[in-house]
Amino acid sequence: QVQLVESGGGLVQAGGSLRLSCAASERTFSSYTMGWFRQAPGKEREFVAAISRSVSITPYADSVKGRFTISRDNAKNTVYLQMNSLKPEDTAVYYCAARKGNIPLRDRGDYDSWGQGTQVTVSS
Repeated sequence: QVQLVESGGGLVQAGGSLRLSCAASERTFSSYTMGWFRQAPGKEREFVAAISRSVSITPYADSVKGRFTISRDNAKNTVYLQMNSLKPEDTAVYYCAARKGNIPLRDRGDYDSWGQGTQVTVSS
């Protein structure tokens, strides 16, 4: 399994921006597809975005499409989530996840490794 550490969460006003980072311990990071998920209080963990190891496939949840952008830097073993035009309903703990292969799936059950999560709070 890959060790993942998220950072960049915090408190922001509605309409603001945050950039989350997820650093991976694995030297073969480039062989992993990476995903971001989030979990709000009382809700199930849901898919946000994913990026294939080749960077050519980047699916997004409909709720964040056009506002969030996922990217990766394989030289730094890091995946990012740029979040713009944040809304109060984006408030959640955001998790980074990794899976072997090049298919960026949306089901959390398809990911093998998870970070500890970083809290994002958007005030109205």
